[in-house]
Amino acid sequence: MASARTPVVAGWFTSGDGDFRLLGTRCRACGAVYFPREDTFCRAPRCAGEELDEVPLSRRGRVWSYTDGRYRPPAPYPSDPARDWAPYTLIAVELAAERMVVLGQGAPGVTVADLAVGMEVEVVPGVLAGEGGQSWTTWHWLPVPAEDVEESS
Repeated sequence: MASARTPVVAGWFTSGDGDFRLLGTRCRACGAVYFPREDTFCRAPRCAGEELDEVPLSRRGRVWSYTDGRYRPPAPYPSDPARDWAPYTLIAVELAAERMVVLGQGAPGVTVADLAVGMEVEVVPGVLAGEGGQSWTTWHWLPVPAEDVEESS
């Protein structure tokens, strides 16, 4: 029996079928892009825009910073003290087209030894936790193999 898959935060990313993407919003008035999404009004100081459209964010970005998390993460991440737990890699990724930095966990098996500031990574679907036939889905950052890195102009 397949487990039910539920996003840990609804509306922040696609379902994971095909072209997996983080989902943000863009202000129609000034073009500012937000992630997590903003659905009420533009937060840009000089913009009074209230019309925001959902937009898929870039699939790839460059490592801006990274660290290893040696603490139990806060909600919405499951952090039951009775469960086995291991440190994880936390990666801040710069999305050049959106002019923003997005935080997320590294894909399973990615350690700080695998990362360098400026290297290209891509967003991939991931499973945050699973229990009792339920999987909580999220996104992870995965290093792009050197042969697949797109040349910047």
